[in-house]
Amino acid sequence: MELKFSMPSGRQKEFLLDRHRFVAFGGARGGGKSFAVRTKAKLLCLVWPGIKVCIIRKTYPELKSNHINALEYELKGVAKYRASEREFVFPNSSRLSLRACRTEGDLTKFQGTEYDVVFIDEATQFTEEAFRVISATVRGANSFPKRVYLTCNPGGVGHSWVKRLFIDRRFNRGEDPEDYSFIKSLVTDNPALMKFDPEYAQRLKSLPEKLRRAWLDGDWDIFEGQFFEEFRDSPEHYADRLWTHVIDPFEVPREWQIYRSYDFGYGKPFDVSWWAVDYEGRAYLILQLYGASSPNVGVKWTPDRQFEKIAEIESTHRWLKGKTVYGVADPSIWDSSRGEAIIDAADRRFVSFEPGDNKRIPGWMQCHYRLAFGKDGRPMVYFFKTCREAIRTLPSLVYSRTNPEDLDTDGEDHFADSFRYFAMSRPIAPRRPWSTPTVFADDPLDLGTKYKKFDYQGA
Repeated sequence: MELKFSMPSGRQKEFLLDRHRFVAFGGARGGGKSFAVRTKAKLLCLVWPGIKVCIIRKTYPELKSNHINALEYELKGVAKYRASEREFVFPNSSRLSLRACRTEGDLTKFQGTEYDVVFIDEATQFTEEAFRVISATVRGANSFPKRVYLTCNPGGVGHSWVKRLFIDRRFNRGEDPEDYSFIKSLVTDNPALMKFDPEYAQRLKSLPEKLRRAWLDGDWDIFEGQFFEEFRDSPEHYADRLWTHVIDPFEVPREWQIYRSYDFGYGKPFDVSWWAVDYEGRAYLILQLYGASSPNVGVKWTPDRQFEKIAEIESTHRWLKGKTVYGVADPSIWDSSRGEAIIDAADRRFVSFEPGDNKRIPGWMQCHYRLAFGKDGRPMVYFFKTCREAIRTLPSLVYSRTNPEDLDTDGEDHFADSFRYFAMSRPIAPRRPWSTPTVFADDPLDLGTKYKKFDYQGA
């Protein structure tokens, strides 16, 4: 019996030795992720008799080409592969399963399953819900390690939650920062690939800038397929700090018109966004109510509760109190074919809406028109820094694989839909896009002197 191992690289060693509950590895193409996953899985099965380990990828063909074929060679004479069950069984009773999870139906198969260690390979291909369901399978009353390992590259429907947890390290209630670790590995950290395919790095360098930054440099701020690629929330990346969509809050003038856009959700997040429009027609996202409404979370945001909260905010917040707020919402909330329409719950709380124009492609174009920078370096929409869910989700959305003009609805698109309803309620003409920043002697926004700065830290 001969177990076949190769020497891991420095970054791969870090991955193999990491003991955090959640360990993410990668960040760029060619970093040696698949080898690291197989090596760690084999070591776990050899060191811990009876442990149950699982490697998960989006499709079975990916499992076959990236892992099963290699494992059959590497474990020949060491573990028996049961093709019908897609698992390797070791003499010490350890089991290494390989599972595909392409659809919601596949996801339900994991409910009730128990593993000690799970590897989610190419985690950015999975939604956050899939990550939570799969992570919940890691349990058991035994002394085996309980961990979830992830490999990842920038991009994909899961880009946002992977970036939040492992790159930005922004944690929600109930998430312990001490549980999460990220090990960045680039193609230059993979000596085996550099030796046997030295031209690979050069091919990555020759890619267009956007792909090069994602695939070679592991830049999580830009990636292939980004739907709103003009969105800029990190002005330090650009020649002039004024070329950004995200700004500090300021006191909203009472004379500006206020709009409310709404994307309903129950069993998924909902979004309520309040927009202030200045005299030039430029919109500012000033407030946002973004909530999970799944019965599985602590607070159930029923339609009545959502509209009760909207009414409370609009009757108490100094930017909204006493003002007429023009509401626009997804037309589906007027549907009463399956019982009471959602709009009836809004009417009970005196929260008014008009049906939004739900045309997707024209709606996205209006969003693009507003995000576009003019020659003066100013877009037609800004986002207050306090509207974190909008800033988090908008740049994570990617193009649809089936309709190149639409976005992929598997992503977290609830704010984007709300944005679309608002943009269609106040359509603007296309603007000539400018990509080269102009250097200004004075601040063209002049927000510091025109409007009193709002102390959002203490809000």
